[in-house]
Amino acid sequence: MRQQLKIYARHKTLILMFLPGFLVFLLFAYVPIYGITIAFKDYKILEGILGSPWVGLEHFRYLFSGQGFIDALRNTVIIALLKYVFVFPAPIILAIMLNEIRLTWFRRTIQTVTYLPHFFSWVILGGILFTFLGRDGGFNRILGYFGLEPTSWIIEPSSFYAVIVSTDIWQSIGWGSIIYFAALSGIDPTLYEAAIADGASRWRRIWHITLPSITPVITIMLLLSIGNFLSVGFDQIYNLMTPTTSSIADILDTYVLRRLLTMNYELGAAAGLFSSVFGLILVFAANWLVKLYDKEQGIW
Repeated sequence: MRQQLKIYARHKTLILMFLPGFLVFLLFAYVPIYGITIAFKDYKILEGILGSPWVGLEHFRYLFSGQGFIDALRNTVIIALLKYVFVFPAPIILAIMLNEIRLTWFRRTIQTVTYLPHFFSWVILGGILFTFLGRDGGFNRILGYFGLEPTSWIIEPSSFYAVIVSTDIWQSIGWGSIIYFAALSGIDPTLYEAAIADGASRWRRIWHITLPSITPVITIMLLLSIGNFLSVGFDQIYNLMTPTTSSIADILDTYVLRRLLTMNYELGAAAGLFSSVFGLILVFAANWLVKLYDKEQGIW
């Protein structure tokens, strides 16, 4: 213990720098975990969490028997799969494409332009998109030059998922590509020089050098994102959802919000706990599959 205290004393400056972040994480990430017990209780505000009686898994049985939760879960899974297929690879593709550009000023300009949407909240972006994608908006005017009929893209159920995926790519592609740019900058340039000397085309260099070199980073980012599989972007969905699209846009996060607004805290807590446990199971499963393919990869 004395030896350990000496080590702490020698690094007291680093410990002091670490404490604020640790306390914030403890306060907002671990202390609220106690509230999970609401999912197993007949919660009464006046009696508090401790005084409320236990009901076991009653709320979960009611949750899974209710059509509202099942519909929200179905919509969440559909949107999540669409985002993994189209949104997750987008920053990787952008980073590789810009890495192949030799004009520094052009590459930095594209990076800056693609970063910008990330710094706007979905409240602002939602207002912009409702105007731009409305029947009299700029997008329909562009399509009008090609003889296409105007459509209210956001409020049409048939096009809502396409709007969700495309706007998410627009908002996140630049910011998400930063980590892949960092990974690309660490590739040994002599590998490309040797490939060029051997007559490899640009596509061959990307396929055999660039992608294998950043595969560990892609794997880690994929595993980390799988934990949030059922968190498909509450801000985006909530600000773009309309009464006409609510049947396909209602997700678990908006379902939980409705339960909280109606003071049905038990169902909201049960739905939130289900989402967290499901994400944890997916992380373990995905990490196990990655380990089967390559023991050097994975989170642990």
